[in-house]
Amino acid sequence: MTPTSGEGAEKMDAEDGVNCSDYEHDIENEDLWDGNEESGGYWSGIYDRNKAHTKPLLMKGTNTTSQIAIIGANLCPIESLDYEIFDNEILKNDWSSRKKVQIIHYVMLKWGFALLIGLGTGLVGFFNSFAVENIAGFKLFMTTSLMSKHRYLDAFLAYAGANMCLAAAAAALCAFIAPAAAGSGIPEVKAYLNGVDAQHILAPSTLFVKIFGSILGVSAGFVVGKEGPMVHTGACIASLLGQGGSRKYHLTCTWLRYFKNDRDRRDMITCGAAAGVAAAFRAPVGGVLFALEEAATWWRSALLWRTFFTTAVVAIVLRVAIQFCATGGKCGLFGEGGLIMYDVSSANITYSASGIFAVLLMGAIAGILGSIYNYLVDKVVRTYSIINGKGAFSKISLVVTIALLTSCCYYFLPWIAYCIPCPSNSTVICPSVDESGEYKNFQCPPGYYNDLASLFLNTNDDAIRNLFSPRIIKEFHITSLFIYFATIYCLGIITYGIAIPSGLFIPVILAGAAYGRLFGRLFETITKLDRGLFALLGAASFLGGTMRMTVSICVILLELTNDLLLLPLVMLVLLVSKTVADSFNKGVYDQILKIKGLPYLEAHAEPYMRNLVTRDVVSGPLITFSGIEKVGNILHALHTTGHNGFPVIDEPPFSDAPELCGLVLRSHLLVLLKEKIFSRDRGFANPVIFQRISTLDFGKAGSGKEIKLEDLDIQEEEIDMYVDLHPITNASPYTVVETMSLAKAAILFRQHGLRHMCVVPKSQGRPPVVGILTRHDFMPEHVLGLYPDIKPHKWQ
Repeated sequence: MTPTSGEGAEKMDAEDGVNCSDYEHDIENEDLWDGNEESGGYWSGIYDRNKAHTKPLLMKGTNTTSQIAIIGANLCPIESLDYEIFDNEILKNDWSSRKKVQIIHYVMLKWGFALLIGLGTGLVGFFNSFAVENIAGFKLFMTTSLMSKHRYLDAFLAYAGANMCLAAAAAALCAFIAPAAAGSGIPEVKAYLNGVDAQHILAPSTLFVKIFGSILGVSAGFVVGKEGPMVHTGACIASLLGQGGSRKYHLTCTWLRYFKNDRDRRDMITCGAAAGVAAAFRAPVGGVLFALEEAATWWRSALLWRTFFTTAVVAIVLRVAIQFCATGGKCGLFGEGGLIMYDVSSANITYSASGIFAVLLMGAIAGILGSIYNYLVDKVVRTYSIINGKGAFSKISLVVTIALLTSCCYYFLPWIAYCIPCPSNSTVICPSVDESGEYKNFQCPPGYYNDLASLFLNTNDDAIRNLFSPRIIKEFHITSLFIYFATIYCLGIITYGIAIPSGLFIPVILAGAAYGRLFGRLFETITKLDRGLFALLGAASFLGGTMRMTVSICVILLELTNDLLLLPLVMLVLLVSKTVADSFNKGVYDQILKIKGLPYLEAHAEPYMRNLVTRDVVSGPLITFSGIEKVGNILHALHTTGHNGFPVIDEPPFSDAPELCGLVLRSHLLVLLKEKIFSRDRGFANPVIFQRISTLDFGKAGSGKEIKLEDLDIQEEEIDMYVDLHPITNASPYTVVETMSLAKAAILFRQHGLRHMCVVPKSQGRPPVVGILTRHDFMPEHVLGLYPDIKPHKWQ
């Protein structure tokens, strides 16, 4: 082992076995570390925890490390993923020995897994909607029944009590079983597909809480949706299938071993994310485009086909389930409209100059409102992170408080609305007699309805359906629309960040639909566009202003409304709102990635990186191994550092001059040490000895199943023995010269999905490797920490 004076160290990778629970203490007294981990890697920062964590959470502070992040509602260690194809002798021999029939089986298994992901996600999506419709429907039916008997206080107590109990149950699941399930889950999935992993992010417990916590949270009446959690749910289902089997439960077979790598898991999780959107919106094409535009970092044509196949399976499963309920199946209060599908097909689309102007103005204002929404969500999430860090009781208390506030707003605000006579030409029963409907009677006399109650005392899906409905023209008063818009806008902001599974799509669509219908009422004198169409355009503009997606949102909305005639206006309003909002801040998911401290690599390099070269950001000392190394040296390096990659250098007499042999992974070293493939003489090992090791041993283990340093049983007499590292060394690591632009190196690092990039010297006569670049070295916080005089936002 050689600690050279050159630079470079593995800074991104956390030591195996560190659990999120190790960080569950007062976050106010903890820091996201300062990143000065040159010699000690991960553990060198463990004990530096006395700086205020409030800087990166409440102020304009920055996360200066890439080793911990907020996952769900807890602080957890994170590490990089190995998306690179590792090229060592053992794995190459295994691949070259495969027969054609094995390759065909491998490809067929990929399609089989895509089928299973679609089936599983589709069934979960149906179950979610089925459960929410029945739980929320029963709650609203009970409230309506009490209201009809003029027992108004009892109605409020029943409504608020049910909401608070459901909210507390959802929070308890997140607090005690799977804190990683809190929130949307889309930022975590997006980070995973970018190459960032954290414990429990896709675990079975997270899947369980994501499903049932989302049902309870949406049923509790929160201004949240199940769409973000469904993306996370689909990713969890794909991850479980992509574990490559289980030795513990004897579910491992020869074929499944080929999936024990991050690369194949990444592809399956991409399919799972797309399936989640397809299940939430009944939008299979929109799901594929969402994965392409927002979730996935790496994409190729083969993955496109499998993702499309997965979402098609989801669509078929949902169609069969809906048909079953519609033809007499015992689905309770769940009917054909239980899954979101909005009818605006009868909208009268007549283009005019004044109408186009109104749409452009609506998009511009929505862009401003969307950027303000993102700004306030940023502040709220930072504040809630401190509250959530105080323990389970604080998490549950915050959730119950927001549930009570939401219940009070939903129940008491309709009392300020006027009772409106039922329209004489309405084709719908007025007032409504069931738990949901377009005309809620509330406290009004017979023949009258309360328009605010028709929006508030409904499920979120039914409220959106009412706002989008072309049958309703002036049934919602302008004042009621403004009150509803302002309430949903504010509640959506203060609800996101609490410790329950919560999506952002539905809150934004709700606020946008109310905004659009209000805008249409205000401009009804200059445009002939339908009010329901204005509601749809308002939802599209708000989605563009907050999430900054265009193509996927456009297709999702078209699939929701089933009307291609809306395409030009939806495209126009999305482009305007996104352009305006981009002038103020980033999209909401990008902001949440930054708040949580997830080291996400952007598609473009920062402008100031063009003025830096790779050697400017590597730090040392660099830990290297000889091609044939002492057991004691390896153990010492593994004990004293948290590095996951070590350069291997051949020196005389095994080479004419020192040369870079390749890169060896920590996990592979642990396998070699556990199998004790040692020799007393310093020489190349007999290839027959390595037959004791299966390629399955080098596969990526499931969560918590990897070999740990404490699992090794090395005797004292084995310390001075030698290990031949050549058979497990990646002989073709990605290397860049030390004078390469840091911007160019960052693009290469992201495009190839690397975990390590070796920096080699420009001239001869120096050590064959200068250092190692990892994800941490490309983070703006790290680079600007090294060079504080750089102006990060100035184009040079």
